[in-house]
Amino acid sequence: MSIIIRILVNALALAAAAYLITGIEIAPGAPTAEQIVTYTVIAIIFGVVNAVIKPIVKTVGCAFYVLTLGLVALIVNALLLMLTAWAAGLFGFDFHIDGLWSAVLGGIVIAVVSWLLSLVLPDGDDD
Repeated sequence: MSIIIRILVNALALAAAAYLITGIEIAPGAPTAEQIVTYTVIAIIFGVVNAVIKPIVKTVGCAFYVLTLGLVALIVNALLLMLTAWAAGLFGFDFHIDGLWSAVLGGIVIAVVSWLLSLVLPDGDDD
């Protein structure tokens, strides 16, 4: 059940980023049902990218995290978001990011919205 909640949180965070950041577009002009499917699939792709690639990048780039006091995480999150957009395009889903700064701002919005939603929604670890 917690995986479904995480996918929904990611989908809502991506929707917030697409709404707030002008350089991020997810299925513009598509019918509502198609947008819901697109957000859900992109949230799954984003979760897989973060689960697989982010730990590798953190391990390899540990010195950069320490050297920049963690600010390199903004660039890493932006690049992972851009990788998600590229992967979504491979699967035929309409997800575009205009540039690095849009991706950085989108990464910040996604992180903040995900954090706020995780405070409100149950995560399944409250045993």
